[in-house]
Amino acid sequence: MRSTILATLAGLTLTALMLPSVWALDEDAQAAKDEGMRLYGISRPQTAIPYLEQAAEAGDVEAMYYLGEANRRLVMGGMNQAALDWYHQAAQHGYPHAMLRLFDGGACELGDVCPKNGDDWPQAALKLTLPKAEAGDPEAMAALYDIYYYVKEPDEDEAMKWLRRAAEAGHVESINLLGEIARNDEEGYANDTERLEAAEVWFRKAAEAGYAQAMNNLAAVLSNLERYEEAREWRVKSSEAGHINGRRWIAACNIVPTLRDFKDLCRGALEPDPALGWAILLAIKEEVPGSYPDQNLNIYREYVTSEQREEGEEMMDEWLNREPPLSYFPDKFGP
Repeated sequence: MRSTILATLAGLTLTALMLPSVWALDEDAQAAKDEGMRLYGISRPQTAIPYLEQAAEAGDVEAMYYLGEANRRLVMGGMNQAALDWYHQAAQHGYPHAMLRLFDGGACELGDVCPKNGDDWPQAALKLTLPKAEAGDPEAMAALYDIYYYVKEPDEDEAMKWLRRAAEAGHVESINLLGEIARNDEEGYANDTERLEAAEVWFRKAAEAGYAQAMNNLAAVLSNLERYEEAREWRVKSSEAGHINGRRWIAACNIVPTLRDFKDLCRGALEPDPALGWAILLAIKEEVPGSYPDQNLNIYREYVTSEQREEGEEMMDEWLNREPPLSYFPDKFGP
């Protein structure tokens, strides 16, 4: 299957596509992109694809890359024809992470889909991105963190140098990533005080700059440091910024704050309001299909009276489709 995909891709031209990649999208295409990105952000890649296609066909390179990501997720992180095709189109417009995905898929080695004047996609990404980073582009600086791990001689020191430079330039995703690096050990999420306190500095900086994922991370760190009141404040802020974890926290802690599984989670929460919690839960369920298994809904239902459920249903619209929309905020270059 993989060789068939790559053989088909080999027939694509390697010259830049004649698409207006730097043109502003018209109103319809921008609305389609916004909806596609919203759906992608709530783990609905298949539903997102037709919207992203509309933006990509209008020349939006970011939409091309995320079409690659959406199609890749349909095959559980593997590769299919559509994913590699869209990555290739984005790569032809200079999108560095698309080039790294083509390398992951063996596009050059197995399918002869190689960068112009070379056979090394990571090196092509480096050659394109390094001058932009040196000229002060924070996005390019952030991309170099990933690129330097992909080149033939990976350079962790150089990768970290550019990640720190991106953070210093105010790139919130890089600031948040520095927090995750500080927090995690070789086995993943670490919970010792020294690491949590080091991570807090970075998460707070990105959170105060308005990055919802950092707000969510900061709330978790503060909770693990037993600073529950401040953790509550940041969970609420993350909800207001569209992070689904913060919104679900508000729902849960208004309905079942004393339940054993939620007791630690809900420390620092205000006086519970089951009707409000039920309204928020229903709104999340409507906006993000699949966010609550039936088993969880049944648990919550036991703690809300019929009168409270009726009141919650009347309040549901106040919490539905708020701006910004709910998202899991997936990493641009995740697994």
